[in-house]
Amino acid sequence: MTATTDRQPTVFEERVYEAVTRIPTGKVTTYIDIGREIGCRSAQAIGQALKRNPYTEVPCHRVVTSNLSIGGFAGTNEGNPIRVKRDLLIAEGVAFDSESDISQSCLFTFYV
Repeated sequence: MTATTDRQPTVFEERVYEAVTRIPTGKVTTYIDIGREIGCRSAQAIGQALKRNPYTEVPCHRVVTSNLSIGGFAGTNEGNPIRVKRDLLIAEGVAFDSESDISQSCLFTFYV
């Protein structure tokens, strides 16, 4: 992957980004599930890593909150970035039960 900034991601951030690249198109997973996959108990740490994502090929818009609400995007929880995140998910085939709640059928987990 090629970073779009001069700052080099940490080893932890690279682990987050690698896990996120395994989320299939049309599916989402949660900050908590990413944490479980890489051995981190902090959903907030996962969110901070995604906020600093320098790779355009890492689909961080596919990560949502544990209650399947849309969560944050581009460092914010409101406004145009959230509309962009929702539009990206819809374009990939993610179904919504309401304006901001994603259908359980679109949830991807790393383990069975």
